[in-house]
Amino acid sequence: MQPIVHLNKVSKSFGVYEVLKEVSLNIHKGEIYGLLGPSGSGKTTMIKLMIGLERPSAGEVTVKGERLKAKELYPSIGYMAQSDALYNELTAKENLSFMASLYGMRKAERNQQIEKVMITVDLLEHLNKPVHQFSGGMKRRLSLAIALLHEPDILFLDEPTVGIDPVLRKDIWDGFHQLKEEGRTLIITTHVMDEAERCDRLGLLQHGEIISSDTPEAIKSQYGVTSIEDVFLKNGGVSVEN
Repeated sequence: MQPIVHLNKVSKSFGVYEVLKEVSLNIHKGEIYGLLGPSGSGKTTMIKLMIGLERPSAGEVTVKGERLKAKELYPSIGYMAQSDALYNELTAKENLSFMASLYGMRKAERNQQIEKVMITVDLLEHLNKPVHQFSGGMKRRLSLAIALLHEPDILFLDEPTVGIDPVLRKDIWDGFHQLKEEGRTLIITTHVMDEAERCDRLGLLQHGEIISSDTPEAIKSQYGVTSIEDVFLKNGGVSVEN
């Protein structure tokens, strides 16, 4: 089966600092693929390369079998950055309406989708509240709502649940699995071990290299450990929380 996202010997350097080193990776349609690794291991850079915000120093990225063309890709993807990109002086609804207009959504469809995604992230009662009144966790949830707004085929989510309480985090992950059942592809970076275990497959990044790419159970079996975190400890003494 042709992968929906393919990286072939991709490297990325910033000056003399090499962030990624000949990374090769296949991500398939309809799976939740997690990227896990210590801070500075290259997870965010990898996401940016997949959506065309960065260009590789070497190697090639293809999406849906074609060489990456960011302008053509954007209507079919949702992207949630590690830092919230919101207009704090606007309400949540105004932020969502603005983004919906960029995607060319009709007004009737726009209002329906705004309500749907705000229910998903449990923010519907705060729809008309200015964003500057939101807590950090609420801003993360609004950023997730924006990524979901136009029902993209592929979701790139960089630390989507940081600052979100455990109960809501579980509900959001239940929503991720529902999106998967609908045929969407989700690529998620995380530091949270129980989130890593809920991914179909994981890519473990360390020192800019993929040290393993498989199901959580297969990776633990490969390294002879009982937790994903132990893989990093066994492979050089680096914790994913560092």
